[in-house]
Amino acid sequence: MIEARHLRVLRAVARTGSFSAAARELGCTQPAVSQQMKALEQSAGTPLLVRTGREMRLTQAGEALVRHAVGIIAGLTAAEEEIAAIAGLRAGRVRLVSFPSGNSTLVPTALATMRAAHPGTRVSLVEAEPPRSIEMLRNGDCEIALAFRYPEVRGADPAAAAEWDDLVVRPILADRLVGLVPDGHRLAREGSAHFSELADESWIAGCPRCRRHLVEVCESAGFTPRIDFATDDYPAVIGLVGAGLGVAALPELTLTSVRLKGATTVRMEPAVHREIVALTLPDLAHVPAVEATLDQLAHAAGR
Repeated sequence: MIEARHLRVLRAVARTGSFSAAARELGCTQPAVSQQMKALEQSAGTPLLVRTGREMRLTQAGEALVRHAVGIIAGLTAAEEEIAAIAGLRAGRVRLVSFPSGNSTLVPTALATMRAAHPGTRVSLVEAEPPRSIEMLRNGDCEIALAFRYPEVRGADPAAAAEWDDLVVRPILADRLVGLVPDGHRLAREGSAHFSELADESWIAGCPRCRRHLVEVCESAGFTPRIDFATDDYPAVIGLVGAGLGVAALPELTLTSVRLKGATTVRMEPAVHREIVALTLPDLAHVPAVEATLDQLAHAAGR
């Protein structure tokens, strides 16, 4: 095995013509240079230097190795500099996957702060809901997935409970569900409502995971919701409620970046929260750019 440190010594000997001169250039002792050259010749399996008077001369094999050493050492130096830049957050890349309401609220603040603090680190963003975002993380398509999950209403689901077991989980936010009713609704002025008070309403549901959880919450309150409309687009949900076409229960985060036209929020009881987290793989958790991005996502949520 030829080692890079031996190649650096060989180049110094070839450049200066002697072990002692190479030692002075490298800041080490002449015996150390001699020992490293012996080790390199053993690795190469052939003499690389011959003594001619007071100087050292390269053999044909030595000349060939020095010629290759130039490119090898240059490549190693470039690699060391690039790694140092990544470790020092002067370079690097983070691919982030997030769900829509996270994209419009938490992510912009986090990425703007990240860019200002570490302009050499490039962060890209793709939109995907869990569980697709978690699959992308495990498949190597991103370094961080901003995701969410709801508590199990009807008992623990082993598959759901183990969904994040192999990942590093950074808690971001507990996002409470709020009710959304038309402005003229009988509960609009009450300020709060129990889920059971909306048993006879037409419901507007969100993404598949949110829809499934809504059904569980309503069934635990004693009724099965009549879902007449379903859309992943939260502004569309708000528009449908504002037009008087039904009621909805949305995570509070989804309402911070949209205008409520014709709709009123009510505090729902019992309280239900979705857990928002940033996920990464254990091997990535201590990569400086990934760690810094996780920190900024937490700071964007006020944590």
